[in-house]
Amino acid sequence: MAQREIEIILARQLAEYLAMAVFIVDPNGDLLFYNEPAEMVLGYRYEETGPMTASEWSTIFQPMDENGDLLLPEQLPLMIALTRRHPAHKDFWIRGLDGSLRKIEVTAFPLAVQADRFLGAIAIFWEAAA
Repeated sequence: MAQREIEIILARQLAEYLAMAVFIVDPNGDLLFYNEPAEMVLGYRYEETGPMTASEWSTIFQPMDENGDLLLPEQLPLMIALTRRHPAHKDFWIRGLDGSLRKIEVTAFPLAVQADRFLGAIAIFWEAAA
């Protein structure tokens, strides 16, 4: 495993203790980690998916709008936080890797830390009322 910035290590540790679903990506958008509550929403354990590129995770969970039209990766809050470096929020539907369709709400924010270092972004999400 590659050496990570201390802030990423601490963010992952915090995510492991939270009851909210958390998804962490690096500056390239590559998945670093998602926690156990996220596994329940996404339909697959992190140990089974492991790290993924941004192009993989932004499409594998089949994000779609209320009409069933697929969302482009750049429309997702986590990609907005990553590319525009500001917080974003959106509710949309996903088809988890278990085949279940779920409506989720996602709030994402960039991981901009001291000394103007940009380490990626974090999304916190939950199942929304359909």
